[in-house]
Amino acid sequence: MIYLKNNSEIEKLYYAGQIVKETLLMLEEHIVPGVKTIELDKMAEEFILSKNSKPGFKGLYGYPATLCTSIDDEVVHGIPNDRVLEEGQIIGIDVGSIYEDYYGDHAKTFCVGDKISQEKNELLKVTKECLYIGIDQAKPNNRIGDIGFSIQKHAESLGYSVVRDLVGHGIGKKLHEDPQVPNFGNKATGVLIEPGMCLAIEPMINCGSSEVYTKNDNWTVCTKDEKPSAHFEHSIAVLEKDIKILSG
Repeated sequence: MIYLKNNSEIEKLYYAGQIVKETLLMLEEHIVPGVKTIELDKMAEEFILSKNSKPGFKGLYGYPATLCTSIDDEVVHGIPNDRVLEEGQIIGIDVGSIYEDYYGDHAKTFCVGDKISQEKNELLKVTKECLYIGIDQAKPNNRIGDIGFSIQKHAESLGYSVVRDLVGHGIGKKLHEDPQVPNFGNKATGVLIEPGMCLAIEPMINCGSSEVYTKNDNWTVCTKDEKPSAHFEHSIAVLEKDIKILSG
């Protein structure tokens, strides 16, 4: 069932979204060669708690950390640990918050150091473009399929592939609500988009094949061909006449 949010609920979702936005902005200066992902996780948890909020991921479905930290060929859900970041890597960081029972959800993929390959640089550029192209389609009287179609069309036209095993989602008092928001699909199909709908749109784009697998930790999703993947995500609210980016 899809729950349409009123203005008061959207304001709480916006506040939760601003917390995760600020968390990633804070972390960005610490994403450097030599830092451990567990150190980033600790910084994020302390920051979120300082904002009268709680980490949105920690303990959810048994997940053990505040952040998801996914490096190079890791698509999403990488668990922070003692792994040290290296020059030239890319790292996708996904973070959640809970403010007055409402969730914020936001992700970016960052460069580690200054010497990133052209392949990875282009991947980040295209994935970010996919995010905003998808958001532009999340307007009243469009359908969920319009979002995925626009993302898929842009990515595949430039030679990239779209992960199909994982999708975006509705967001509210639960991190994952209806409807699912795939990053692929057909125009004018799926659920009708209405004012009050709050969605997390999150393209996951690969340099190579769309095929993925999950590591033995039962969380970390990787590309089967070991080629790089990038992930960008915003939570949004659909309003009568425009779109409000909750995490922007």
